[in-house]
Amino acid sequence: MVLGTQGNFKSKSLTDVSSCLNPSTIQFLDAQNRNEAITKLTKCLTASYNLQEYQEEFLQAVLEREKVASTGIGVGVALPHAKLPEFDDFFIAIGILKKGINWNSMDNVDVKLIFLIGGPDDKQCDYLNLLSQLTLVLRDEEIRKKLLHLTQPKQIIEMFQTVKGEV
Repeated sequence: MVLGTQGNFKSKSLTDVSSCLNPSTIQFLDAQNRNEAITKLTKCLTASYNLQEYQEEFLQAVLEREKVASTGIGVGVALPHAKLPEFDDFFIAIGILKKGINWNSMDNVDVKLIFLIGGPDDKQCDYLNLLSQLTLVLRDEEIRKKLLHLTQPKQIIEMFQTVKGEV
């Protein structure tokens, strides 16, 4: 299954985080806990990419990954993720929370920025490259602050397009 904007990803450089984003998968969330936030973002991905037949499998894979170790990387950021053989390309849903939630992060800081990543299970190097690029961008405190204050999905995608050349 090829995924992307309205179900059709074009070939892309996986280091380009912005190419994995879709305005309809950037959500300003109200969630009380980690599982609720993951569930809401999974439903958002399902609707945007026509993934109904994989929704439950993907959700369970993400939740199982959280049981292994928290994907809360610190500084208010979480990178929950799962890979499935049915996926051909990578995609990201972003959840931005006004009120942080406990994610059992390494630094015990509540999470306000969630980047839910999905993709194929046979492209580990590409996946690690995507994670690396996201981590490089998100370690910048000014970028994290800006993400929390932007109000439109298009602004968030434009911000990632702007910073991709700087990492």
